[in-house]
Amino acid sequence: MKPPIFTCCSHLLIFPPNPFPYEKSYVLDTNVLLHDPSALLRFEDNDVVLPITVIEELDRFKKRPEETGRNARQTSRMLDGLRQKGSLIEGIALESGGCLRVALCHRETLNNLPAELYSGGGGDGGDNAILAVALEVKQQSDYPVVMVSKDTNMRIKADTLGLTAEDYETDKIDIDDLYTGIGELLVSAEQMSDLFQTGGVSMDAFPQLGKFSPNQALTLVDVNNPSHTALAILRADRQLIPLSKIPYHGVSRIHARNREQRFALALLLNDDIPLVTLVGKAGTGKTLLAIAAGLQKVAEEKRYTRLLISRPIVPMGKDIGYLPGDMSEKLTPWMQPLYDNFDLIFNTQDSTDKPEHWRRGHEELITLGLLQIEALTYIRGRTIPKQFFVIDEAQNLTPHEVKTILTRAGEGTKIVLTGDTAQIDNPYVDAASNGLTYVIERFRNEPLAGHVTLYQGERSDLAARAASLL
Repeated sequence: MKPPIFTCCSHLLIFPPNPFPYEKSYVLDTNVLLHDPSALLRFEDNDVVLPITVIEELDRFKKRPEETGRNARQTSRMLDGLRQKGSLIEGIALESGGCLRVALCHRETLNNLPAELYSGGGGDGGDNAILAVALEVKQQSDYPVVMVSKDTNMRIKADTLGLTAEDYETDKIDIDDLYTGIGELLVSAEQMSDLFQTGGVSMDAFPQLGKFSPNQALTLVDVNNPSHTALAILRADRQLIPLSKIPYHGVSRIHARNREQRFALALLLNDDIPLVTLVGKAGTGKTLLAIAAGLQKVAEEKRYTRLLISRPIVPMGKDIGYLPGDMSEKLTPWMQPLYDNFDLIFNTQDSTDKPEHWRRGHEELITLGLLQIEALTYIRGRTIPKQFFVIDEAQNLTPHEVKTILTRAGEGTKIVLTGDTAQIDNPYVDAASNGLTYVIERFRNEPLAGHVTLYQGERSDLAARAASLL
């Protein structure tokens, strides 16, 4: 078999034999690079084509302050670095064995696109120019051409033009197989009895524990009597500890109402687990449990110096625009869901018969320096030591943003990520590509992390029913 020859570069380059029977040409949409600048280098030994329109659109995004602007600037810097190695028009050989090139959009191809693409006020000129480049590449290539875009409508339009279209899924998690943090273990009645008598057993007594992850929550089921069950936690040292042996008398006046909440509190109160992730639909108690555990550790046990709570500033629906006032006043609408949890913990919803310091609730904690509530916008560059750090609505974060947050953790800090993958308001991520699910899968076998998925709604009967039906 002859090694493949890349003819897109200024001279012929011979690389090791391609393990695939055919080479491919990938034409990238702008949103792929705004999502992941390193996508340029993730297509192995294939031909990567950037339409010139992508460069123009990156230029429009580069001045934005949020992550899309940062990714646009990083992509431009990468392209500028590659430009030093040769001509982007003729093609530049990549270390992966592939080739990167920038393609121009020829007017005749653009004019030959179906008239329907221009209906409704002219259509999207940028999308049409990218599609025209993909069609030209397909006409000139002897190997398959794939249009890669994170825009669903762009993929649909590409398909109607006879182009193979794919989503960029390099960093996507199979949401149907997402780690729940909960498992079931069949044991004998004697094994269950020994577990509670000794207070904990190792993998020698339960060899089947090897298939479970560190800090995983387990329901033990008597193999001869399925109604006989017990709850346990598999610690990072591979010791199985009954949940009843973990001290628990309620946390900050909050008591667990179901099995998953018991598991969650066990992880939240364990100082040996610096990263905890909680996922569940609305009303399952994710944020309330995290804040209650944080108050217990900060105000009662003095284990951490401060409870730091934050959430991404991503609106649901149409944004109402700029908010007046200082930083605290601007954050109030965004942080109101957190204040609601403090009202529940301190029972300050009806506070007419309570003293002033009790009615103030979280405000008193802020005054004492035990509580800080802030936006994630200014977290870059910080070091956060000895704090109980709760990030609410983490499903709206990108993998890069979550990495930025976790790398801020100083010595002795515990970080808790909570969220619902079914309620994503960030247009640049989905249930399979957001930062929360990314962390859950990447840390599932790490002794430093624990995860629980909560299923049962406890906010109210109406909220629970609405979460299930709507």
